[in-house]
Amino acid sequence: MCWSATADLVAGCGIAAVGVACVARTRRAADLPMAGLPLLLGFHQIVESLVWRSGGGTGPATVTWAAIALPLLAVWVPVSVLCVAPPGAVRRLMLPLVVGLATAAVLSYRLATHSVRAEIRGHTVGYAVSLPGAEVLVAGYLLATIGSLLLCGDRLLRALGVLVAVGAVTCWALWRAEFVSTWCAFAAVCSLVVYGWVRERSGPASVPRVSAGL
Repeated sequence: MCWSATADLVAGCGIAAVGVACVARTRRAADLPMAGLPLLLGFHQIVESLVWRSGGGTGPATVTWAAIALPLLAVWVPVSVLCVAPPGAVRRLMLPLVVGLATAAVLSYRLATHSVRAEIRGHTVGYAVSLPGAEVLVAGYLLATIGSLLLCGDRLLRALGVLVAVGAVTCWALWRAEFVSTWCAFAAVCSLVVYGWVRERSGPASVPRVSAGL
């Protein structure tokens, strides 16, 4: 993942195919945002392949990549989790949702008023955008995305949250300058867990499950 334009393109097409399978198997309208997450992440990797081919810079591919990675995912993930959460988990999921909306608003404003630049750095891509209070925004972003999964009450989605959290720490430790790029690539691979979740919820033997919460 993230090693070249070809790697991103192949991975993106594979993850998008998983997303198509997820959406096709979905039987509940409320499950569609979560089921469509792999499709979004696959498209995201395909966009990054265009960033590679353009040599980085500030072009449309870079802006599109940043718009998905930053404000869109900060809202998409908590909203998706809220749509499928059991009633007992709704209240505790409001914090990640509100934080995600606030974080996305700041990130959207910065992307609209400041340029974002991609730089090819060896076998990864680094993205740079001017952010006020970057540490606070990163914390809000991770609470909205990973936090919502961990608080959701669904066994597989909590496992996905743990997996993505471990991936985030690993990517930060190994590729600090290219954290966003490598973390999003790891998150795309985790789409396979989403496919397992869709299969469990849409299988012929599936029955409504009640979560005991955290």
